Amino acid sequence: MAIPVAYNVRNLIVRKTTSIMTALGIALTVAVLLAILAMVNGLRTSLEATGDPLNILVLRKGSDSELVSNFARTVYQDLKFKDGIAKGKNGEPMASLETISIINLPSLEQPDGINITVRGLDAVGVSMREGIKLTSGRWFAPGRREVVVGRHIASQNPVAALGNKLRFGKGEWEVVGVMDAGKGASNSEIFADLNQVGSDFNRLEVASSALVRATDAVAVDSLVKSLNDDQRLNVSAKPEKEYYEAQTSTALPIQIIGTFIAVIMAIGSSFAAMNTMYAAVARRSREIGTLRILGFSQSSILLSFFLESLMLSLAGGLLGCLLVLPLNGLTTGMLSFSTFSVINFDFTISPKIMAMGVAFAALMGAIGGLFPARMAAKKEILTALREI
Repeated sequence: MAIPVAYNVRNLIVRKTTSIMTALGIALTVAVLLAILAMVNGLRTSLEATGDPLNILVLRKGSDSELVSNFARTVYQDLKFKDGIAKGKNGEPMASLETISIINLPSLEQPDGINITVRGLDAVGVSMREGIKLTSGRWFAPGRREVVVGRHIASQNPVAALGNKLRFGKGEWEVVGVMDAGKGASNSEIFADLNQVGSDFNRLEVASSALVRATDAVAVDSLVKSLNDDQRLNVSAKPEKEYYEAQTSTALPIQIIGTFIAVIMAIGSSFAAMNTMYAAVARRSREIGTLRILGFSQSSILLSFFLESLMLSLAGGLLGCLLVLPLNGLTTGMLSFSTFSVINFDFTISPKIMAMGVAFAALMGAIGGLFPARMAAKKEILTALREI
């Protein structure tokens, strides 16, 4: 005969102060874990949303990021006529030579400045990024010191507001537009004219990379192989989406540290739940004896006390989910180890992450409730009735 669940609910309500404190401890542990997972998920979503499946990023062979790649313009002139590269409406190859530089801009969080990526490109490069739209202003004009900034930069760096002037390179650059890349990493970049950036940073002969578009999905792999195998070009090519997805390793140290902290807190929360249940067993000895006299078996009592601990932890898990929900959509930034510039992204709390938090809470409750439940089930009837 099983003990009704209503019995456990009543006991938790009667011991409301202890129950609330234990559930709150579990909730805080779950909230810490979910905040870390939401941060990592936000960065991963941002990087995975960057790039087009048909675009291929070409770097100098041996380079693992655009920042350290020196890509000769003569090489670009040769590769852009490769078979498999799509043609634009004007009949020209859809290929974009691009230069990456890092500048420092003051931000709301760090008045001393943060590193920002400046990308020099031309009109073809802009058109190949179909997911990027202007939210205000216009695109930069060729040959002028004009820039278009990502929406995260415009919101986090007041100096980069529309109409302001930024000083970097050899002069001042006017902010003529603000762009929105959805969830993409380009929200953390500044776009400017390729030749003007090259001139200001003394990189007229070399650039950083080339972005080319394959004719179709079938041609992507063959074009990547053709570029990598061409000894004359000496380049390394990979799909653009694959390049950005590889940068999610930036979040790995934070994920490890955050998970470690959450595990340490979980151990403490498990002990708190265990102490709560042990105290409940000690106070309810006569009650346990009475249950045995009424015909409830040891297994029923074990299951009842174990269920009570699970209910307590699940309540804490759900509370932890509620505590972390306000973070969803909140913008933060992280230094990329590939470009040494800040990537801004939004905390992303998905249903999967919340389910992980509740499961984590249930695990803490199971660990914390198992031994007290066994202790309650093994109490002898006469011994339990004598205890106060």
